[in-house]
Amino acid sequence: MPITDTRIKTAKPKEKPYKLTDGGGLYLQIQPTGAKYWRLAYRYTDKQKTLAIGVYPEITLAQARLDRDKARKLLASGTDPATAMSKRVKKKQQLIKTENSFEAIAREWHENEREGWSKDYASSVIKSMGKEVFPYIGHIPLKELTAPLVLEVLRKVESRDALELASKTLQRCSAVFRFAIQTGRAEYNPVTDLKGALKTRKVIHRAALSRADLPEFLTKLSAYDGHMQTRLALNLVVLTFVRTGEIRGARWDEFDLDRAEWRIPAERMKMRSEHIVPLSQQALATLDELKPLSGHRELLFPSEKTWKKPISENTMLYAMYRMGYHGTATVHGFRATASTILNESGFKSDVIERQLAHAERNKVRAAYNRSEYLEERKKMMQWWADFLEGIKNNKNVVPIMINKK
Repeated sequence: MPITDTRIKTAKPKEKPYKLTDGGGLYLQIQPTGAKYWRLAYRYTDKQKTLAIGVYPEITLAQARLDRDKARKLLASGTDPATAMSKRVKKKQQLIKTENSFEAIAREWHENEREGWSKDYASSVIKSMGKEVFPYIGHIPLKELTAPLVLEVLRKVESRDALELASKTLQRCSAVFRFAIQTGRAEYNPVTDLKGALKTRKVIHRAALSRADLPEFLTKLSAYDGHMQTRLALNLVVLTFVRTGEIRGARWDEFDLDRAEWRIPAERMKMRSEHIVPLSQQALATLDELKPLSGHRELLFPSEKTWKKPISENTMLYAMYRMGYHGTATVHGFRATASTILNESGFKSDVIERQLAHAERNKVRAAYNRSEYLEERKKMMQWWADFLEGIKNNKNVVPIMINKK
């Protein structure tokens, strides 16, 4: 009686190997380990021979039957199927291994995810995997990878004291396995067994200025004798408290000066959603001062070497070093400074979080949130600019908050 898919799937291993026969010499051999191998028994030149067709489930019942029929035709023509088919079978098996290798599936995962990432981030992810992972385990079929094998790769990164990179690499390897499980190429994610296996470094929050530090900083910034473009970039960061990458990549076509709005497109935002930054009168004045320098370019802050690229990610940080803030404050820290002062001053936390463009896990809510609280944020951003101007001019007057609750 021919075997069925159900019978194959439910066949349990025994103490010794046994066969499920399908007819025409085709049978499935069940090993004590649970492995299932397709075999074809036939006679050629009066000798009993066996042809290895492949492993189930990589080779399905239907494919095994097709291979049996091809072998029977070769026998009828006087050809030994072992000679004719072995090269094809080996090539096919190698192809299966290649298609199911860690690198192949990782690249497929990357292609699937890249639309949700910025171009630079997508490029950095695949470059990192190509350097740190693929040379060591990229060729191994996913089902053959174990936690110790993956850990060995991660230890190489860890040994360079690149602990953050090691952690990111672990996360990416785990994501590849999850993708493989979702697409039916794996049943288990061994990377989950590595939780707690890597060294960690105590998190040191980026240094931020306090309210008391701001008057001195703003005075130093006004007197900064370095490149004017750098001073204006820092000034705009303080007024808008956007991320460093968002200010560096700012383009003139993102600004609507009539509406006093800066709309940062989704592809440049960390959370992949368009972000609206209301512009205070002081921010607009900063842009007016910047226009003669770069208004004829695409970027607000182009590099001195080539106007098609933005200033270096360290340009503003080095300027802060020159002003005496080496290790005591960072550019990113202005976000924390603004958040602390605005919260202490009575602004609603939801409004502040929206202006900081922090993570919104609900995608529908995130799309709605682009303009949520916009009127309140406009008032808050003008209050913030007036507050900064007041303390810079040594005035102890706190601007009036309109509808802060």
